[in-house]
Amino acid sequence: MLNTYFRIIVGTMVLLSVVLTHYVHENWLWFTVFIGVNLIQSAFTKWCLLETILMKLGLKKEGGSCSIN
Repeated sequence: MLNTYFRIIVGTMVLLSVVLTHYVHENWLWFTVFIGVNLIQSAFTKWCLLETILMKLGLKKEGGSCSIN
């Protein structure tokens, strides 16, 4: 369940940042960069802030940190 919510949230944030970059200001592209860097960081450290937040909200962990398995 955690993986499903994680994918929905991250996918929505990436799409939102692309739309904001196109329609509002090009600096919104940095939001997309932040998301990508966070995903890379979590692959090495096995820790993800979004996962921690979702678990505190009561979602059950089913796999590794921010994994797309």
